[in-house]
Amino acid sequence: MSKTIIRAMVLPMTGPDAFFPEGEICIEDQRIVSVGETGSAPAGFIPDRILELPNDVVMPGLINTHTHAAMTLLRSYADDLPLMPWLQEKVWPFEDKLTDEDIYWGTSLALCEMIRSGTTTMLDMYASMDQVAEAVLLAGTRAVLSRGLIGNGPNGNRALQENIDLVHRYHGAGNGRVSIMFGPHAPYTCSAEYLQKVKTEADRLKVGIHIHVAETQDEINIIKEQQGKTPVQWLDELGLFGGHVVAAHCVHITPQDMEIFARQHVCVAHNPESNMKLSSGTAPITELRSKGVVVSLGTDGASSNNNLDLFGEMRSASYQQKLRVNTTALPAYDVLEMATIGGAQTLGLEDVGMLAPGFKADLITIDMDQPHFYPRFSIPAHLVYAAHAGDVRTVMVDGKLLMEERKLLTMDVGKVCHEAEIRAKRIFKELNG
Repeated sequence: MSKTIIRAMVLPMTGPDAFFPEGEICIEDQRIVSVGETGSAPAGFIPDRILELPNDVVMPGLINTHTHAAMTLLRSYADDLPLMPWLQEKVWPFEDKLTDEDIYWGTSLALCEMIRSGTTTMLDMYASMDQVAEAVLLAGTRAVLSRGLIGNGPNGNRALQENIDLVHRYHGAGNGRVSIMFGPHAPYTCSAEYLQKVKTEADRLKVGIHIHVAETQDEINIIKEQQGKTPVQWLDELGLFGGHVVAAHCVHITPQDMEIFARQHVCVAHNPESNMKLSSGTAPITELRSKGVVVSLGTDGASSNNNLDLFGEMRSASYQQKLRVNTTALPAYDVLEMATIGGAQTLGLEDVGMLAPGFKADLITIDMDQPHFYPRFSIPAHLVYAAHAGDVRTVMVDGKLLMEERKLLTMDVGKVCHEAEIRAKRIFKELNG
């Protein structure tokens, strides 16, 4: 049994007014025992270790609710292209060359980047997810994993079986750090019959569904021509909603679509920077939140972003909505909620996303003793509008330190970078001679 006290400025994300300028968090094993002002530790709580970080803000770890981690291997490989040519001419040919080991090292590279930038949990969709799970278990992070399923492809049924097997092997692994969902790629890559089969299996195994929805105008046009309705309306008609569903992107949605999301409790993973880079558009986040839809933040893959920095996503998300609506749209604290407790709600995780007694000790500290954090009028504003990935000093998941003083403790960064480099260059050579 281990006991730790962290003394720092504490932003627990339990409400807009909750902040302790001289705060203290007590942790026993994986869970938080108490949060409050310095000296508020329970009587008799004798720590094995005290982290004195008076110039840091400690807050919940960030939660990335939509990514394709192993696509770090495609970082900067195919830039400045629209989505469909990008996928069909660049990404899919590259991915056809990936081995299981390539995906392991690409995922490991992503996990190094996520830890160093304060992300403690991800929702991932890709292939060879056993390799992804093993990388997560070694890194010590939390993850929800889904096997990407292209139902219209030649391997659709085999991929579905792989997703089923993934549930049996890894759901609840790592003392609950790993959980599994099903990952049908998108309405335009899966038939009605296939999507209904996915829904049946997800319900049978009592897990959720992670799917791209209404990402581009091309998708809207395809489904409109084929089905005579929007992708959201078609998926609702098929019965895909009604359980735990995370819809990624949701850029081109109608007021009726938003009503469906609200009624069916569909959660939205917003990916502002990927949507900007691929010129997909800007999602109506302000309107979705006003209807009570839970919205969180994702980075998408590093090939369409090109990083996994959720601090950048927070800033972009707020600025986008201010540009769409007005200067008061999506204020700083609301965006922080999307990146923490909103992420936990999106993933169905009941005991992460806040710093509160009984919650898992998934937290990060940000070094505030830097010129871009002075004067300190508003800590939430600084975190959203001024912070960046390199400001993260400490990362903890399940009460275990994954990074201390900006040094990763669970991963060999040099080896990971070396493996990723040689594997990506190998595939580039195979494709380009």
